[in-house]
Amino acid sequence: MRSWSSNAPDLPPTTAVRGRLVWFRDDPFLTSSDNALVYVDDGLLICRDGEIVAAGDYGQLVATLPPGVTVVSYRDKVILPGLVGSHAHYVQMRIIASYGEQLPEWLQDYVYPEESRFVDPAYARPIAALFCDELLRSGTTTAMVYCAPSPESVDALFEESVGRGMRLVAGKVLMDRNAPPAMLDSSPEQAYEDSANLIKRWHGVGRSVYAVTPRFAYTCTSRMLSAAGELWRDHPGTLLQTHVSENVREIQQVAELFPRPPYRDYIDVYEQHGLLGPGAVFAHAVHLSKREWRRLHETGSGVSHCPTSNLFLGSGLFRMKRAVKSGRRVPVGLGSDVAGGTSLSLLQTASEAYKVGALRGFPMDGVKLFYLATVGSATAMRLDHLIGSLEPGHEADFIVLDPAATPQLDARTSGADTVDDLLFSLAVMGDDRTVLATYIAGRLAHHRDARPT
Repeated sequence: MRSWSSNAPDLPPTTAVRGRLVWFRDDPFLTSSDNALVYVDDGLLICRDGEIVAAGDYGQLVATLPPGVTVVSYRDKVILPGLVGSHAHYVQMRIIASYGEQLPEWLQDYVYPEESRFVDPAYARPIAALFCDELLRSGTTTAMVYCAPSPESVDALFEESVGRGMRLVAGKVLMDRNAPPAMLDSSPEQAYEDSANLIKRWHGVGRSVYAVTPRFAYTCTSRMLSAAGELWRDHPGTLLQTHVSENVREIQQVAELFPRPPYRDYIDVYEQHGLLGPGAVFAHAVHLSKREWRRLHETGSGVSHCPTSNLFLGSGLFRMKRAVKSGRRVPVGLGSDVAGGTSLSLLQTASEAYKVGALRGFPMDGVKLFYLATVGSATAMRLDHLIGSLEPGHEADFIVLDPAATPQLDARTSGADTVDDLLFSLAVMGDDRTVLATYIAGRLAHHRDARPT
């Protein structure tokens, strides 16, 4: 899937950055944080043609650099893999912090009226540009994204991401009931055709990955869910994204539309329509039963934990302990879920994930939080062989975090006596100000202190 579009910015032949390197060699939920973490106090990261070719001790690697390569020094900063978001809605950027509703009302009152505007490319393009810029400013280098039901909304986002050289995963929303007519596909057959055309137009262009995107079972007939499953099977290499068990009333509504028998539960609705498997990511998963967790594990499906959204909309507290249970591990990543979520910053999202975990009796340390925001999301999307790591052979997406970004953060991190303590403080206190620089394919794509041009 590694291909580079001629529309993307030119890739620098060699990039070398020096600083404190942090990445992961194992799953801290199944081993220990110490065993999972790789930390190089004075490290050098070398990237060539958009890929990482070396990561390790500065003193050992600097002599291997080609003549003329200048090392960019971030000596007192922390260099990590680019953050990976597993769930967001770019078409909801303008309705963040819309007050006072739970999910069903929030969709009707805010989401559907806003998303219906994305049939107009002139409306979609500046919001797609803002979304991509804000991802980079927040240190997110890859995201799994919902567009609107209109094909124009997909075109706008991929045009922007390809132009920046970003790896984005996105797709047109599929839905054919329980929403205003302007939001509905005319038929499952037309939805399949529109999506197939978008896959042909965008999947594999630059670093783009298409995701088949049924909104959720409540807005899809059985025929539409079957069409989504067929579309996914017919286009190998695409991913799948949808929502599940976010809100108690939503779960009741789905149970009424897909009753027992033949359906055992919400996950079974998706499974019977061919929508479980490696590369499928289910957002929220707040109220799943043990049987549903087991089926996710057995099918290799992934989950996106969206704590800021679940708290803002009053949806509930995610059960991380169930998701990471030994012998039944389900890949879990972090998602901002903007605009149900209140920030695109995965640092702020990680902070809320800690608090939700604490309320559930399962607090997570800094290593676990950053794992979820990098390898966790990448693994849920089955892209961990490409992104989420500083290991050689991975794509050269990485970020530079500034432990002294604010006076308060500086005061806290200057006393950190372990790497885990440093990471925890960055996760809990960090935000977009903490991101000094974001690199895409070895190229500087954002710098916090750059002067406006």
